Amino acid sequence: MNAKRSLSGIGGNVMAWGYALIILGPMLWILSNSFKRQIDILMGTTVAPFTLVNYQLIINSRQSHFLWNLWNSAVVAVISTLLVLAIATVAAFTVARLQPPRWVTFILLGWALVFHMLPTLTFVGSWYVMFTQVGLHGTYTALILAQVVQGLPMALFLMIGFVMNIPKELVQAARLDGCTYAQVFRHLIFPLSLGGMAAAGALAFISAWSDFAIALNLSNTDTMTAPVAIATFAQEHQILYGQMAAASMLSMIPALAFIMFGQRFVVRGLLAGAVK
Repeated sequence: MNAKRSLSGIGGNVMAWGYALIILGPMLWILSNSFKRQIDILMGTTVAPFTLVNYQLIINSRQSHFLWNLWNSAVVAVISTLLVLAIATVAAFTVARLQPPRWVTFILLGWALVFHMLPTLTFVGSWYVMFTQVGLHGTYTALILAQVVQGLPMALFLMIGFVMNIPKELVQAARLDGCTYAQVFRHLIFPLSLGGMAAAGALAFISAWSDFAIALNLSNTDTMTAPVAIATFAQEHQILYGQMAAASMLSMIPALAFIMFGQRFVVRGLLAGAVK
């Protein structure tokens, strides 16, 4: 039995390290390229002289607007995440605790499920035409609204799981004490749902921050986000591998920091309602 357990433990460790290598390998490769000169990358030099020229070019160069692109990503991701959390939390409270007619719940959750299953590119063309006709193409409003629609289904399902785990006796007791539903939500549901909001917020933020398809079609030069800006380093006659790697590393920092902060809430949110 001990031999079987030890073999099982070794096998598990090998799988875990292999999975970590698959995830971290490309990141380490990009990190190493960000500190290499263009000629060293093109020649495939493994050990090359350390340089910060790529970071200097994308931060200090007059031809580079990458810091502004990072700001655009932050504006779109933060505002869309706040809107997603506000809508999803109120909707989850309505569905889980106010018990609307079954057809309302069926339509709401059915729409969320179907929309989440369909690829984003299915809707990008329609959004492009719609926002162009109303004069919003290339604005923050178009990007934020599209990201809200994209992130809302997952956030809604996560928040319903969290709100359902709040004992209904607490809501009933608050109602008996004379609280309105608005007061119940503000003083009871909202504080007890902060963990679920952290989980849903982390996923919505990362989705909006790293989105490429929506930003590529709905942004212009002034509102271009970081993922689209990184793609522009692949120019017509050359690919600026070093600058692209440096920009990729800088764009990873906010998302990594956000997920490290909210990872335990994300796991709890994904498992909400699975165990009673």
